[in-house]
Amino acid sequence: MRSNVFPELVTGRRDGLEQGRWLVEGGSTRRGQASCNLRDRIIEIPLEDSPTARVVRAHELMHARVSPYFEEHPPALEEVDLQALNVADEFRVNYILGRIGFDTALLRDGTEKAGTKLAAESHDWNEAVCFMLAVLGTGAEKDFFSGIRMGRKEWGAPLRALRKQIYALIDPIETHTISDTAIGEHSLPRGYELTVMPIARLLTRVLQSRAPSNSHEARLFERSLHPGAKRAPSGRFAEILWSTPLASKKIREQRPVKNYRASQTGATMRYPSRWVTDTQRRTFAAKTRTGGGIVVIDQSGSMDIDSLELKRLIQAAPGALVIGYSHKPGDRGQTPNAWVLAEGGRVAIDPPSGNIGNGVDGPVLRFAISSRRRGEPIVWVCDGQVTDSNDHPDATLNEEVAHLVRANAIRMVRGLAEVHRALRTSPPTSAAYRQFGRVGAILSKK
Repeated sequence: MRSNVFPELVTGRRDGLEQGRWLVEGGSTRRGQASCNLRDRIIEIPLEDSPTARVVRAHELMHARVSPYFEEHPPALEEVDLQALNVADEFRVNYILGRIGFDTALLRDGTEKAGTKLAAESHDWNEAVCFMLAVLGTGAEKDFFSGIRMGRKEWGAPLRALRKQIYALIDPIETHTISDTAIGEHSLPRGYELTVMPIARLLTRVLQSRAPSNSHEARLFERSLHPGAKRAPSGRFAEILWSTPLASKKIREQRPVKNYRASQTGATMRYPSRWVTDTQRRTFAAKTRTGGGIVVIDQSGSMDIDSLELKRLIQAAPGALVIGYSHKPGDRGQTPNAWVLAEGGRVAIDPPSGNIGNGVDGPVLRFAISSRRRGEPIVWVCDGQVTDSNDHPDATLNEEVAHLVRANAIRMVRGLAEVHRALRTSPPTSAAYRQFGRVGAILSKK
């Protein structure tokens, strides 16, 4: 027996969405084969008369009743991941259905366990997290956690902790508020803003985190779920986001700087002591000229920049390119994390302060390496403590940065006052690296 469905009869929206004629297309009770398109008013639903088909139809009609339609995305949505928004709203719809008496246990097609197991075995953490939201509160939830147990058992406890936190966000809210479509002050429907947005913010943090692989990481992850807690490790650097050019002033004209290096030949014996200490007896001075080099400055919470020392550096090395960096933990590409402090003899008038974390150590060093001219030195002002995009130390990232330093002869110094000398000398020995935190510890062993 075929059911007749009239989405036009769905009323109660208070967001100003115009009512109109809908196109009803036949769908299926299988996952992914039912949908609701608010923009074009097309609803795809199973039309057979069965208990499961009835709940699937109710699910899509509930989307027509409460899900938002935006001609333009409000700015408030930019702070969260789009996929997180979609699955959070999917969960809200199923949650409302359960609250008003529909048997959401019927929302399953039998593929959930195998699909979840495949995602877990592929180590697709983000897919597993989002799929959990899609099945939460339905008959497929048990199959989901069974698939997790079969594919990657260590994910079970963290995902159950996430489930608990999601319900803690929505359970205290009354049903009529959860489904309220009246537009609030942030141009979002009230129910959407009070339920979907907090869940999507939580999910965005989770999607930016690395999948826990042991009990210690699981504990860090579970603590990160609570309001105000530090984010869990991401295990990767953030991408560079350059700031707009900073206001600057000319300190001196850019021109090659005259320096000297020890040589076996020459007109002036500048280093007589090398006759005894240098096996090659490089006692003479050979003139060299340098454009200044590249200076990379870690401006995280543990480091700071002295404007006066920066000016002195450019006066001594007017051709130097000076880059500062610091990443805001968890930022999704909205806050600049790198900036040019000096270039071509010009210095930033008001150097920006850091964003608390490191986060982009590796990408900024790779940028400096790709920007250097032949033979040009790179000096890194740092403490040797690199962190991931959520500002956690990471052994793999430490090794990556140590390799960049070693392979490209990057000089490491603790402060700006040491930069000018570092631009004119060779990279330090392994023993000298010991003062530079975790990266230095790796370099000192090689």
